[in-house]
Amino acid sequence: MTITDDLQKLLDILPQDLQQVLENHPKRDSLVEVVLDLGRRPEARFPNQAEYLSETPVTQEQIDDCIERVGIFGGDNRAGIERTLHRISAIRNRTGKIIGLTCRVGRAVFGTIGMIRDLVETGKSILMLGRPGVGKTTALREIARVLADDLHKRVVIIDTSNEIAGDGDVAHPAIGRARRMQVAHPNEQHQVMIEAVENHMPEVIVIDEIGTELEALAARTIAERGVQLVGTAHGNQIENLIKNPTLADLVGGIQAVTLGDDEARRRGSQKTVLERKAPPTFEIAVEMLERQRWVVHESVADTVDNLLRGRQPSPQTRTVDDQGKVAVTRQLAVVNGRGGQMTTGEEFPPPRPSNGWRSSGQMVALPALPIERERVTGRSEFDRLLDESFNYSESVDFTATRQAGPNGEDLPLHVYPYGVSRHQLEQVISVLTLPVVLTKDIDSADAILALRSHVKNHAKLRQMAKARQVPIHMIKSSTIPQITRGLRRLLNIDDPELADDRELQLFLHSGSDDEMDALEEARLAVEQIVIPKGQPVELLPRSPQVRKMQHELVEHYRLKSHSFGEEPNRRLRIYPA
Repeated sequence: MTITDDLQKLLDILPQDLQQVLENHPKRDSLVEVVLDLGRRPEARFPNQAEYLSETPVTQEQIDDCIERVGIFGGDNRAGIERTLHRISAIRNRTGKIIGLTCRVGRAVFGTIGMIRDLVETGKSILMLGRPGVGKTTALREIARVLADDLHKRVVIIDTSNEIAGDGDVAHPAIGRARRMQVAHPNEQHQVMIEAVENHMPEVIVIDEIGTELEALAARTIAERGVQLVGTAHGNQIENLIKNPTLADLVGGIQAVTLGDDEARRRGSQKTVLERKAPPTFEIAVEMLERQRWVVHESVADTVDNLLRGRQPSPQTRTVDDQGKVAVTRQLAVVNGRGGQMTTGEEFPPPRPSNGWRSSGQMVALPALPIERERVTGRSEFDRLLDESFNYSESVDFTATRQAGPNGEDLPLHVYPYGVSRHQLEQVISVLTLPVVLTKDIDSADAILALRSHVKNHAKLRQMAKARQVPIHMIKSSTIPQITRGLRRLLNIDDPELADDRELQLFLHSGSDDEMDALEEARLAVEQIVIPKGQPVELLPRSPQVRKMQHELVEHYRLKSHSFGEEPNRRLRIYPA
């Protein structure tokens, strides 16, 4: 990291004796602020301690002398030093006279956003949270520079107190090519935010300290116009914003909803519950716990929904070491065998940018990344059942040794498909290694697998099967779950309770990342929430083709699901049996 602080310019406004003490101080480079209060000893504050600079109390003459060397104090009682990032804040008495000063050091730290650069490049709106002094404004300044210089975007900074781009009419070089709009009075910040969008055609708006309801409303208006927002708000965690009625709209707003009897019973909750009112203004939230440790909520919508439903979210914790290496860990809420939750720490490499559908519905607790679960080792569950039923192994040569099936027929079982997709049949047989051979000759068939609708309208097929004493097994539709269950019935094999990895491959069409993520999401929802807890689950919005695959997977578990919502936010809801 490269640090620029122009510290000498701040020291020059202080009384002469204090300047000399600080210039020779061993911790000069880590100075945070200098506090001058009338009648008290002057104090210097460092990251982990504070110490007095003199035993002589501060006089009014010293305060007045400092005031003359800085700019004009605005309506927010803040002033600055031209072409620097330092901030001088005033404390006034009841008559308006300044009796105290907080001289805060402003530093431009280049490279401070390495922990979240991948998020900045996604183009999503980002909200920075944290206590005062943790470095929110410094990070905001660096984000504006990266967006403007490295990503070549049109960036406009709404600089209410001149803290981001420095005092004076010429902006500090730390913001790069970004433009800065100054605000005459803090009460007018929301108007300047709207003015920036209407007049200057920005791609990104950067705002420091969103603190009023009007500013929160202006931020939502800007976000709905397709402009990326990067802002800060005082509050350590998202929970603080949810409980703050003024700023709750930044995370979607909260409303009380009265549920119907069936829905309340299905959720296992009371009739009146809290739910998110709208999509969040900021899609990503970063909680700056310390300067080198940030907690990242990649989906504010999911986090808020989890919190409102009494579940713990699963955010990332990102840290950076002295060499600049970023470590990403995640606290995942994993459903245990008793239906409760336990927390486990896992470490992941920095995530790749997401280009999926933007979440705007009310989501139920689902982990953003697949959770490692205990899997059947060695051969699959199906192979084990097959061995028990038929004493079958992969090394058996069916042409040399013919095993007896459940009804005395030889294996492999010869099946005559009627009205059923031959391609899907071959796919199921191949993936699950079933002892089945498809035949086009009904005379050599051991069984017929047919669609129920075709059998009802085809008397000749029933007559031929009856004459040859070939049983007909019917399925409702030519889908992967129906075909799989039909073949298992033919072989007299029970369905396993959990799908193994090979079965999940059946539902993939192109094997894309989006399809894999969608099927893994549906599987986790079914196996960790719907089946053990008996609760319905809403999945993330997906494309029609991917939703069809999710429906097939849910049907494989013999559960019901349906799609709801309008495109592009149409999504699945899965119901317990």
